[in-house]
Amino acid sequence: MKVSLIITTYNNPLALRKVTESILNQTRLPDEVIIADDGSDENTAQGVKSFSKGASFPVLHVWQEDKGFRAAKIRNEAIKQTSGDYIVLLDGDCVVNQHFISDHLKLQEEACFIQGKRVYVNKDVVSFFNYEHANSIPTLMKMALTGKISNAHHLIHLPRSLFIKNKKLKGIKSCNMSFLKKDILAVNGFNEDFTGWGDEDSELACRFFKFGLIKKVHASMAICFHLWHPTNKKKNDMNKQLLSASIASKDYFCKNGIVKEN
Repeated sequence: MKVSLIITTYNNPLALRKVTESILNQTRLPDEVIIADDGSDENTAQGVKSFSKGASFPVLHVWQEDKGFRAAKIRNEAIKQTSGDYIVLLDGDCVVNQHFISDHLKLQEEACFIQGKRVYVNKDVVSFFNYEHANSIPTLMKMALTGKISNAHHLIHLPRSLFIKNKKLKGIKSCNMSFLKKDILAVNGFNEDFTGWGDEDSELACRFFKFGLIKKVHASMAICFHLWHPTNKKKNDMNKQLLSASIASKDYFCKNGIVKEN
């Protein structure tokens, strides 16, 4: 199965470099990487060029003008550029261990989408945390015991068979998610009516459920390490209304997605 990895980013080239380094060290490399850039400056473009030179797979840089937080739109633009059968979403501030891609593929199942988990890397270690730390269980355990990382219970190895399936919106995060390309096209991608931070991923999951998919989650597979950074994540009230409308609707195909319907 051909895997397309989409990494969403905005003006955080140092974090993106750490993320791309972790991708270069996968036991199962992606077949292509699309950097979905929500309007970053030239520093990010230079970082993508450097990443591309060191990669054994194609790297595409999909950029849109900076008009505020438009993650839904830039992800759709990146999805249009994919050539794989399977799409993995990752944010540009989430370092992964060496089994990240292979874990998503091991969990992949027809009529499911995979929701990965996050371990949080705290402020006092974020400057030096990288893929080597993400791959060292002794180091991670020490960090967990000293409060340097949180949500560390996801590091406890569990058998692959201990996954959970449900249709709950709780825990939905598009920073670490995967699905078959045919399924994201069937629901018409992300709803581009969502601007500003929040809920565009939950709304997608809501339509996935209506389409007939089930969320599949494993507590200790497909883990990412979210790097601390300053943030001002105040949810857009309009996004909340759009999510509520989607929950109440029977439709799974959004009108303002990959394909635009008048």
